[in-house]
Amino acid sequence: MKDGFDLLARAMISTISIYEAFTTLQFIQRTKETLLEYGLSWYPEFLIYFTAIALFIGGVFLLIGYRPGFAVSLLLLYWIPVTFIVFPFWNDPPEIRNVQSIHFMKNIAFIGGMIHVLVYGTGKYSVRRFFGVTKLPKEKW
Repeated sequence: MKDGFDLLARAMISTISIYEAFTTLQFIQRTKETLLEYGLSWYPEFLIYFTAIALFIGGVFLLIGYRPGFAVSLLLLYWIPVTFIVFPFWNDPPEIRNVQSIHFMKNIAFIGGMIHVLVYGTGKYSVRRFFGVTKLPKEKW
């Protein structure tokens, strides 16, 4: 049962990341404007495409359980800075501080889920374990 929940959790985490990759590219002009609003003017096109690729590859690798350390590292490269840059609730006026703090804490919990995968691995259901179990005997090659 634990392995099934590991797979479900990985699917949820990867879905958010893959969706974020597609919306980053789908609304590329708005994404570029948002980067500039937050003061990220260093090659915004490069940042957008790098982000989308990292989120997509990290999300897919995490979903299938292939190289989870690499996948989580790619995702954390995006989610940690975004959480602190976009949701600095401690600097916000009191009327929006609660909403921003909820978004901040949601992302922190999301990051915690990724760290859990990084520390404990993908569980039984992963591509790597599947191919590790289903090897053909050498005489069949």
